[in-house]
Amino acid sequence: MSSRLARPLFVLTIFAGSFLLFLVQPMVARMALPRLGGAPAVWNSAMLVYQALLLAGYGYAHWLGRLSQRAQGMTHLGVLLLAGLWLPIGLIALQPGPTALPALWVPWLLTLSIGPLFFAISAQAPLLQRWFSLSRDGENPYALYAASNFGSFAGLIAYPLLVEPGMALVGQRVLWSSGYIVVGLLVALCAATLPKAGSGAVGLAEPSPQSAPPTRGRVAHWIALAFVASGLMLATSTYISTDIVAMPLLWVVPLGLYLLSFTVAFATDRTTADMQTRIAPVAILLFGGILVGGMGGMPYLGAIMALALLFLGCVALNTALYRLRPEPDRLTGFYLAMAVGGALGGLFAAVIAPIVFDWTYEYPILVLAAALLVPQHPLLGPLGVLWHRSAQRRHVLTGVVALAVLALVVLILANPGPADGPGPLQQAALLAMVAIGLVAIGARWAFALAVLGALIAFGGYRAVQISLEPHARTRSYFGVYTVHSMATQRQLAHGTTVHGTQLLGSPARERTPTAYYVAGSGVGRAMQALPTLYGAHARVGVVGLGAGTLACYAVAGQAWRFYEIDPAVVRIARDTGQFTFLSLCLPHPTIVLGDARLNLDRARPTSLDLLALDAFSSDSVPMHLMTREAFASYARVLAPRGLLLVHISNRFLDLEPVVAAAARGGGWHSAQLFYRPGANNRDAATMSQWIALSRDPGVIQTLKSRDSAWEPVKLRPGFAPWTDDYSTILPLLKAGR
Repeated sequence: MSSRLARPLFVLTIFAGSFLLFLVQPMVARMALPRLGGAPAVWNSAMLVYQALLLAGYGYAHWLGRLSQRAQGMTHLGVLLLAGLWLPIGLIALQPGPTALPALWVPWLLTLSIGPLFFAISAQAPLLQRWFSLSRDGENPYALYAASNFGSFAGLIAYPLLVEPGMALVGQRVLWSSGYIVVGLLVALCAATLPKAGSGAVGLAEPSPQSAPPTRGRVAHWIALAFVASGLMLATSTYISTDIVAMPLLWVVPLGLYLLSFTVAFATDRTTADMQTRIAPVAILLFGGILVGGMGGMPYLGAIMALALLFLGCVALNTALYRLRPEPDRLTGFYLAMAVGGALGGLFAAVIAPIVFDWTYEYPILVLAAALLVPQHPLLGPLGVLWHRSAQRRHVLTGVVALAVLALVVLILANPGPADGPGPLQQAALLAMVAIGLVAIGARWAFALAVLGALIAFGGYRAVQISLEPHARTRSYFGVYTVHSMATQRQLAHGTTVHGTQLLGSPARERTPTAYYVAGSGVGRAMQALPTLYGAHARVGVVGLGAGTLACYAVAGQAWRFYEIDPAVVRIARDTGQFTFLSLCLPHPTIVLGDARLNLDRARPTSLDLLALDAFSSDSVPMHLMTREAFASYARVLAPRGLLLVHISNRFLDLEPVVAAAARGGGWHSAQLFYRPGANNRDAATMSQWIALSRDPGVIQTLKSRDSAWEPVKLRPGFAPWTDDYSTILPLLKAGR
């Protein structure tokens, strides 16, 4: 092959392989959703699996360097052919039980289903860069890593924007499998460019690397930089959705920015990377403290700041990696160390942090780690002279910074100011903290001390205060739950979404349904119609326990059961005594743990008269509970005259077309009720939207005859109903939100 065509071939092959690698991640997670259930943290678990497989692929690419150039090509083509036995891509026929833990089942299912394919593709970025350096002596192979990560970013973004809306899972499987074959052919062409080194014997090893081997400290530095960048990406996803704004598709953005940061940091033109690296410490200092303090009043600005901090921090961390890169003959070992750091960062953020911490403490910890590791240059020349004239002066100045930061933190803690924000004294102290941090940029330890002070003073101490309160905060695999106690009411919040409010002051107030479930809401009116519709012995099922508010509609003679995926929610609603809906209204509830759809599939047919669907994840009903197959499951478990209530209140998505399409396709009759609290809101009512469905038109007519507030459900022309094989939220995004 001519020298002119070799470089475009390698760029195309690396881009295509990385595109497939990150196209398969959301695609397989989407395939697994009906089987594994709607666990919010399934994505983080899946990411951990992908990072582990990526580590294995990079380790394999590093091992291949022991073989001759021809042997490397033949071996990898053999691995690609062997992994091709798993085509067409899909999930193996394993079914978890209803109480199976996603933290265990996601790795098991994904590894067995796509492990060989992912392993084979993941090895190509470092391997092909090594081949490129062998076939094009003297050219920089690290620039190809920018193409690799741009391909990863393109694959990640293409799935929710193009692939998922454009074709069903069957078509997606064919598309990916065809792409795998094309990539295999491209790899064969790249292998053909390898020179026939030495004797050409297949089994002879390449000559030993000529450059000096990296020290253990250098390897540890590589791992630490990759660890912080990877962990910060996952921690940002969790922190934004937990404490700032729970927006659909938000998980795509942090991962996409993380991948783009490699493209910038490893580019041949260093202008953009160097400029953003100089800005990164300022962003870490300013945004880190503000974000930890919370951005409840300006969630979108908070999300933008968190994403900006992530991108600039990752560009700086990856620029540090680029500056510390070895010679090309040790390239695969460098990428192996990066993969080790990435996997460890994923392990910390996805597995260890939810077990160890009751809040997203991993986020400020990783922000502080980034402050220590990013390259730093003084903002002004005289500051550099101030800090670096002598080691003794630097130590003295660092001690002065430590004392000043400590004094400011004590001042803020002793004078917390008003509840709605910092007062003049606190504002002055915070500005002084920022000024100290700006002066300290370039002196690593002094700067880290200033960032630590900002993280504490801007609001980190409030998180610690809540953690120290008994039962005030609980963290599980599914999220962070906070109980806010006030003089007249108590609230259960799951991240930024309220999942229950109880009035305080008397048993009568404590029994009052509130929030989305007040008597005037759609579910409240349906619950009051139970004796009319089904007599004194109605059988009621509720998907999503929350604080247990709906239990206060139960009356003697009725049979109730709740479906709840998270044991932590059961403890809060039933065992801690913080909420008394269950103890006062339904002292011995039947609670079925596990994913609701999986458990409903195992329930007796026609065993319920009313089923209320009130499960939320990321401020929206989990997608697998809204498909045509899910509604068929609800129809099976409901009696012929049964009533289904679906809660679709949402700040970002208009879910009415989804339910309307499912109703038309499944033979359901429907009506909806928008509830808007009046000016005299004594029941802590919240605006809500509920849709009632039944296979019997008489049931819906009975609801309408009792209350004229029920309205028709509107069917959107051309909207395709969601199925387990096809769904997309893009047409449902609300404008102006």
